[in-house]
Amino acid sequence: MTKTSNKENIPAIFIIFGGTGDLTKRKIIPALYNLFLDNQLPEKFAIIGTGRSTLTDTKYQNALLEGINEFSRTGKADKEKWSTFSANITYQIANIKDAAEYKEFGKKIESLKKEWKQIPSVTYYCAVSPNFFCTIAENINKSKIENDPETTRIIIEKPFGRDLESARDLNARLLTIFNENQIYRIDHYLGKEVVQNVMAFRFANSIMEPLWNRNHIEHVQISVTEQIGVEARGDYFDKAGILRDMIQNHLMQLLCIITMEPPINFEADEVRDRKVDVLKAVQKILPGTVDTMSARGQYGPGWVQGKEVLGYREEEDVDANSNTETYAALKFYIDNWRWQGVPFYFRTGKRLFKSASAITIQFKEVPHNIFNKGEGNVPKQNRLVISIQPDMAISFQLQSKTPGLDMSLNTVDMVFDYAGKTKVDSPEAYETLLLDIISGDQTLFMRADQVETAWEVIMPVLEYWEKNRMSNFPNYPADSWGPENAEALIAKDGFHWFNLPEKNKRTDG
Repeated sequence: MTKTSNKENIPAIFIIFGGTGDLTKRKIIPALYNLFLDNQLPEKFAIIGTGRSTLTDTKYQNALLEGINEFSRTGKADKEKWSTFSANITYQIANIKDAAEYKEFGKKIESLKKEWKQIPSVTYYCAVSPNFFCTIAENINKSKIENDPETTRIIIEKPFGRDLESARDLNARLLTIFNENQIYRIDHYLGKEVVQNVMAFRFANSIMEPLWNRNHIEHVQISVTEQIGVEARGDYFDKAGILRDMIQNHLMQLLCIITMEPPINFEADEVRDRKVDVLKAVQKILPGTVDTMSARGQYGPGWVQGKEVLGYREEEDVDANSNTETYAALKFYIDNWRWQGVPFYFRTGKRLFKSASAITIQFKEVPHNIFNKGEGNVPKQNRLVISIQPDMAISFQLQSKTPGLDMSLNTVDMVFDYAGKTKVDSPEAYETLLLDIISGDQTLFMRADQVETAWEVIMPVLEYWEKNRMSNFPNYPADSWGPENAEALIAKDGFHWFNLPEKNKRTDG
């Protein structure tokens, strides 16, 4: 599915707009450095960071080194290896709004071509506010710097628009300058090791396919909970909300991977076609049914790990009367042959009891219980739990006889736990995604129609919530599992939310 190396060893140039920003320091440079350590970068490469600050190459490299030492999965950088890697990093002061200043990038690209005597791949990374995505693309076009459809790529970070109309506009403007096969819309969730393994788990094991449908699966939960608040993102988050920030992209993509039909092969467009099929089949939530198919919340003050924390409306850069949701739960149905009638529940929020991401697939009860009818001896339903974080694991919960004289049942786990089970240290999501970009593999990146169809799914809820204010915000305290109406959403169907147990401790919750 993804490339394991840059076999052709084509030189690569990365131009990072927002090169002094937090994303570059925390994710992009540590990922490129780790690819370098694993011999996954081509022999010849160049990283050009850009920003408005006045910095020498050395000062810029030292600032990035701090990020490596703090955020890299491989720990503090080795001096000799960092010296070799950082020799390929330069800094270019530039105003991204000024097309004339892009010509300096063109000069550097041409200079490297002559030095290397090869045509490199050129990647423009938009590690900036979404307001500047089109500005950068249009100035690349105006300045006539490198834009070969075969070797030039542009990376767009989420959010891809703030609603359906703006997403369509963004795609239309980008596609006047770049071809679709040049545009890499990056969602880091798709690069996570366990998420990728779901496809292998489903399509490489003959025992799973007969079970993977409405005949055997009762319901599915996709849950991404966060213990942190909005931190320093108050200004952005208050204009976005959790529905835009998490569900339209991360959770929708997880839904696609869980429910898509088997692709013919792992070519990028074949896989993405199957994902679009899912999104098109999601039953639209009608405006009059939003309250019965969703729940929203906003956190108040409380205590987290012994520390007093502010409520959302008291956070920095947040409106004191904000109606922005920090918690969202939704129920969806997929109108197709495989999934008809199976409910899918989404849950995500901030300042919750635990940070965890998991997909839980609950199978139906056995059709007839032949065991003792005692209260403690009723077979529990089988459950497949795909834990994405904090622990990476896939667990199948089955029923087994408890050792002893009585026929007493107990739940046991068949677990594939990444910790200690694999000899290779799992790469970070950005490492996987950047390697795919170097290799020109778009399998794990969203296509324009995927983005727009995902927006179509949530627009009725988004529009309803914006028009109808909540009178009881904040409606859940920090360090809880969210608002009561979220519990009611799933409880009325006879289910409850599943929470990941502490590592190596199993619970039925």
